[in-house]
Amino acid sequence: MTEQETLKQWIEESHNIVFFGGAGVSTESGIPDFRSQDGLYNQEYDYPPETVISHSFYRRNPEEFFRFYRNRMIMTDARPNKAHLALGRLEQEGRLKAVITQNIDGLHQMAGSREVLELHGSIHRNYCQRCGRFYGLEAVTEAEGVPKCSCGGIIKPDVVLYEEGLDQRILQKAVEYISHAEVLIIGGTSLAVYPAAGLIDYYEGNKLVLINKSATARDAYADLVIHEPIGKVFEELGF
Repeated sequence: MTEQETLKQWIEESHNIVFFGGAGVSTESGIPDFRSQDGLYNQEYDYPPETVISHSFYRRNPEEFFRFYRNRMIMTDARPNKAHLALGRLEQEGRLKAVITQNIDGLHQMAGSREVLELHGSIHRNYCQRCGRFYGLEAVTEAEGVPKCSCGGIIKPDVVLYEEGLDQRILQKAVEYISHAEVLIIGGTSLAVYPAAGLIDYYEGNKLVLINKSATARDAYADLVIHEPIGKVFEELGF
């Protein structure tokens, strides 16, 4: 039995699947992994991505932060790919209990997923740092320079920047889902970013699946490893 056939069988036999995904889930929708410093990026910015999207840089240079944020982290034309759509269907069928994602693009919800735990927040939620009023994505995309609330405060994206901690309530909920999962599918992540990558340690089952184009540091711990783009895998499975 091939890896794909095994995965298909595990999915069809389970009603307690949890999916944990990273940037690789969205790259097939045309959203670049902002950590990759391509030529275009180097021509446009004087700082590495990790610096620009840090809390201290945001406080120190909000104009440059928002220029990078709009250009590199908001892709309004992106649409769900085969992986997003398959996960949405699996949830509707009662097989998938939750999607835990490191992505901030909202594509899982667009594909029909309802129980989505966004570890790093979402571009679709923004709030005034002065009065707390919430805004949609347009408040950031349509603003010139630094987006401002009617009260004069800066509208900050509800995303987790470097140097900021994760929401402990979301993290705890993710731990609960993973620790009770029968099948844990991890896709599109190298499992290199902590504390999110440490969530894998809470899985107690024997059907741990890693789907990633390249090898990860945790391949040896998995019960099933597939080195393919995750959208391609789900398309071939027929979900």
